[in-house]
Amino acid sequence: MTSIPNAAQKIPMMFRAQIEGRCQLQRIQKDQDSDAVRWIEEWVERTYPDTPDLAGDGQTRTYAITWRFVSNGGQDDTIIRPAIGARGWPFYPGSSMKGVFRRACTPEQADRYCGKELPGSDFQPGILRFQGGYPTTTDWTESLIDIVHPQQDWQVKSNTKSVGAFTQISLYEPELRFGISSTIPLNDAEWEEIWGIWEKAISTGIGCRVCAGYGQPETHIGNVLYRTNVQGQGQAAKLLDGTGEFRPNVFRAAIRGHALRLFGGLTDEANADRMVNELFGTTTGKGTVGLLGMGFRTSDLVLETFGKGSYTQPTYEVSGELTWLLTQELASPEEREALTKLIVALTRFAMVFGGFGKSWRRADHRLFYPDYYDEGYKPLIGCHWQWNGERSLRNDSQVRKLEDIGPFIHQVRQIATQWMTLRKIPTAAQPTPWRETWHPSKVQVWGRLASEAEDSEAIHWLHGPYREAIPQARIREGSIYRSSVTGQVGQIGRLWHRLYPVVILRKNPDNPKKPIPRQTSQFLELLTLFPDDSTEAIDFLNFLETQQKSFVKLWPSS
Repeated sequence: MTSIPNAAQKIPMMFRAQIEGRCQLQRIQKDQDSDAVRWIEEWVERTYPDTPDLAGDGQTRTYAITWRFVSNGGQDDTIIRPAIGARGWPFYPGSSMKGVFRRACTPEQADRYCGKELPGSDFQPGILRFQGGYPTTTDWTESLIDIVHPQQDWQVKSNTKSVGAFTQISLYEPELRFGISSTIPLNDAEWEEIWGIWEKAISTGIGCRVCAGYGQPETHIGNVLYRTNVQGQGQAAKLLDGTGEFRPNVFRAAIRGHALRLFGGLTDEANADRMVNELFGTTTGKGTVGLLGMGFRTSDLVLETFGKGSYTQPTYEVSGELTWLLTQELASPEEREALTKLIVALTRFAMVFGGFGKSWRRADHRLFYPDYYDEGYKPLIGCHWQWNGERSLRNDSQVRKLEDIGPFIHQVRQIATQWMTLRKIPTAAQPTPWRETWHPSKVQVWGRLASEAEDSEAIHWLHGPYREAIPQARIREGSIYRSSVTGQVGQIGRLWHRLYPVVILRKNPDNPKKPIPRQTSQFLELLTLFPDDSTEAIDFLNFLETQQKSFVKLWPSS
């Protein structure tokens, strides 16, 4: 018998165990080709060119997914990758489709369409058959590798660096065709009712990781808690092939982090984690579906690059509608109202004090410190976000002057406390010991009014001294550069720097109840500092407290 040299290495990756030396889809290794790349190449080159047929005597409808979609096949340990159906195409299983459809039904609709239990152990099937959903074109084969980078503890709690990035396999902005058939003839009116239920079901997202923005349709109906329009620019996520992608889950990541900081200043560690996991979901243990789902519908997106040489970085400019959804029923209307107030407050809090995505703790240097890049090859730093559209500028831009900051923080903490009370979570006398806990004893906010973009004062302190040395007066140089305050490679700093656009309201002669918002050239320059006991932090606070013409302390009040 003739042996085949290296026979084990000729087995397609799809049929290999997820172990070292065989196939590691999830792992990303620097300067090495990922197993996921080969896995995908082998998969897509063997799929049939035509989409599978659906429905037969039933009906099909097509829906677009705004970002990424994944239906976990559950066939490989430690890796999320799509279920694969007819002709090798990824699909959304009919059983999953039936499950989300049933949840959107009234009890009577569920019994008729999905079936019901009968006395004893009998079951009466429903009249509908759910055939699942497939992509409509072969475009699904593009941009399948998806990057997952868990960072919550690294961002909020400690300086212990988080685990690295992982891969999962998901479809990028697919258009999916779903099929439903019936065991009995139905008139057009009932078919419209059926598809209306499905549109309500898909509205909260389908597939895996819907709380993080995956599997969201273009249109949301039903359980919408809050909508707003935003626009921003910053560093795009870099995929394995070096291309950039704007990832809408940056909103959830930032707002989840702020919720943890705020609850960490109101209750103990265990309850703060519990509250955030209940709101946003968790994969810990058996996993928990959060109360809040998120979707982002992009209206405009430009992906480019910035920098030179090794500093070249993909960038985005994006605008769109951010939507927060209720994923499950609450016990009372009072809880729904409190949760709506909470997610509105958290979103506004994130917008006022920082941004979303990479380098969110810094203002975009391209806008506020262009000279930084004139000095040579420099890495891209910061991002910039603002409300977009008249409705959002009028309703969400609640902070319009420095004096609004203190009351705004108080209101956000009060709203968080109200939610805790409804969920029977006790307050704690001492804040959590995390690096970034939002409590009067742990954080300070300072601010000034900048007349224009290039009037930023603190942005220069991130790269040079805030106070020059005066030897004859025995005054040494003051600097926070590359210290625990500003951070450095491998260390997250304790300072946030934000330039928040000032919006004013003008009287509307046609409708006094709807004043007209106007963006100005001014910005609220805000410094949020979580000081440690380092010499640099102590000296910097002394400097802020003694300088007279620049920053003023906004919170906590003296």
